[in-house]
Amino acid sequence: MGKEASALIELLNRSSTPYADPLERIEWESLNTQQGWWLPKGAMSLSGLPEYESLPESQRILLSRLEFINFIEKALWLEGIFMERISRALGDSLGDPTATTYRLHELREEAGHSLMFLELIRHSGLTLSPDMFHRPKLATWVGRFSPSDSAAFWIAVLIGEQVPDQMNRYIRRHRKEISSAIYDVITVHAIDEARHIAHAKETVETGMHSGWRVLMGLYPALLNRIFRQFVHAFYFPSPKLYELAGLKDGKQWQARALTNPERIAFVDQCVQPTKEYLADHGIHLKWR
Repeated sequence: MGKEASALIELLNRSSTPYADPLERIEWESLNTQQGWWLPKGAMSLSGLPEYESLPESQRILLSRLEFINFIEKALWLEGIFMERISRALGDSLGDPTATTYRLHELREEAGHSLMFLELIRHSGLTLSPDMFHRPKLATWVGRFSPSDSAAFWIAVLIGEQVPDQMNRYIRRHRKEISSAIYDVITVHAIDEARHIAHAKETVETGMHSGWRVLMGLYPALLNRIFRQFVHAFYFPSPKLYELAGLKDGKQWQARALTNPERIAFVDQCVQPTKEYLADHGIHLKWR
């Protein structure tokens, strides 16, 4: 590990040390008394469509809860992969106490996020099933099995961290529109993810200087497919989620979301920082 990377890891370790259990930081009971939105209206996949705007507000609020649950379910999927890879990497870092300490901090934070998301799902009172959520196969395979020192792995990590983080940031900017407990959940997640993104960026930049850039010509098709899978998984719910909100013919509603100009513009805004960052390293991505 280089001196600059070591300095960053030391900083991240200090920042992670005053740990507070997320389960103790959220007023869970407020979810039962505040019957408000869980996503800002502008973050809804159908926002702006006349068919959606004409629905009763109670139905749109229910859909906001389901779309938020879809968002955090994808976070659970990613964090499960990250925890698996961090655990497997611990044996490789035992000779470097600083790196080992950071990996353990990250493992604790990801486990805390996962417990927090599961508690939120439990308090939602909604009946959910695994077939309501789509987990991309290629992105899962790359996350679980690609070499931990490879360009493909760390670029996938950065995409997986930063793409949903832009949704977190949007939600936090619209605090007054959503339940206070949802705002607190997003805040806990965003603060920790800022450290994880900083680490992923540092690793990508170090790798580019040590030879990854030469390999980039081999990866564009793979990385673009992974990028599209991440974006669609986080930003476009499955047909069954629309149906759980009482909307008949979920496939038709999903098709509307996929062609919704307002949604496309929203997703473009959310993915732009990741696209620009990777473009600076010669990696040009498209999600549609």
